[in-house]
Amino acid sequence: MAKALDGVRVLDMTHVQSGPSATQILAWLGADVVKLEAPTGDITRRQLRDLPDADSLYFTMLNSNKRSVTLNTKTERGKRIFLDLVRGSDVLVENFAPGALDRMGFTWEVLHEANPRLVYASIKGFGPGAYADFKAYEVIAQAMGGSMSTTGFETGPPLATGAQIGDSGTGMHLVAGVLAALLQRTRTGLGQRVEVAMQEAVLNLCRVKLRDQQRLAHGPLAEYPNEEFGDEVPRSGNASGGGQPGWAVRTAPGGPNDYVYVIIQPPGWPHLAELVGRPELATDPEWATPEARLDKLDKAFSLIEEWSSKLPKWEVLARLNERNIPCGPILSTKEIIEDETLRSNGIVTDVEHPQRGSYTTVGLPIRLSESPADVRRSPLLGEHNTEIYGRELGLSDDELADLAANGVI
Repeated sequence: MAKALDGVRVLDMTHVQSGPSATQILAWLGADVVKLEAPTGDITRRQLRDLPDADSLYFTMLNSNKRSVTLNTKTERGKRIFLDLVRGSDVLVENFAPGALDRMGFTWEVLHEANPRLVYASIKGFGPGAYADFKAYEVIAQAMGGSMSTTGFETGPPLATGAQIGDSGTGMHLVAGVLAALLQRTRTGLGQRVEVAMQEAVLNLCRVKLRDQQRLAHGPLAEYPNEEFGDEVPRSGNASGGGQPGWAVRTAPGGPNDYVYVIIQPPGWPHLAELVGRPELATDPEWATPEARLDKLDKAFSLIEEWSSKLPKWEVLARLNERNIPCGPILSTKEIIEDETLRSNGIVTDVEHPQRGSYTTVGLPIRLSESPADVRRSPLLGEHNTEIYGRELGLSDDELADLAANGVI
């Protein structure tokens, strides 16, 4: 079956997580993604290894469906081969430190002249200005994008989220930019620069907290459980921070993930009151309306937890769902990897690898009716050198052997 991005060639010069997460999405959508690595390979092939002499899960889970070639772009021959690859590509993606490609001689002007249709996409830590040369990592982006200051409990320190919103979150933003540039190219015939900064991508994901920062000018945020408010949005634990209050309530037997997240909607309150054995609260003026409950949400969730803590979380979930009360179990990573629904939907899937054997990975969370994604294994280092340099660029076996002997590939 034809894929959405069939015929699009992506030259992938990314490493670690932010860039590879973006190019993996493009590969799942059908683009021919050629991962261009130094002869030593992407550093994550060796990081956090669980098996000796095998690509790590860190690498395999971010580089599905790609082809790999090796190239030393610091050599003169390597530079010429690189420009040949650029001429045959629709998109180039990189997440080097600012100015790294420029210092190699591959400025936007050079690349645009070599291929005017090229979409040149970059991930950086920060946008232009005071932070531009700061080193950026996942949690640094969370720290400077508004996430950490608003994550955690009121009296505790700022916390990082387990979701990789700095790296993979930025990658998702870059995919949108690349697809937009490809679409515009159909009208103009020209490529363009696309750049996403990690700090700014995190900030985009934290926009509701900036909403609340401005609302603070008009008084305390009633839907937050905090007792006191200063001049900045506080950490508010598991509160939803939205129009419908929510909290994670404990369930039996009391393990670290024996919780269900429950949201109290106005139509659900009578059902909750019945479940917790306090049906009179459905009509009590002190409890019956959302406005009446705002100053006692902690008590409301304590009542729910007194009931839920005596039951297993799946039973709590069933009883709440029977009454159409919004809720969700806190799923551990073990539960997720074993979840039959997620596996049947293909979002959790097993892949065979020549070094590792079978491993579990995450599939494309976007469903296209006419071009469903196939999840294939990540490439071995330089696995496609002969295929791409030989059959596609026309280099002979002798030339390939010479390039390998001289450390060019």
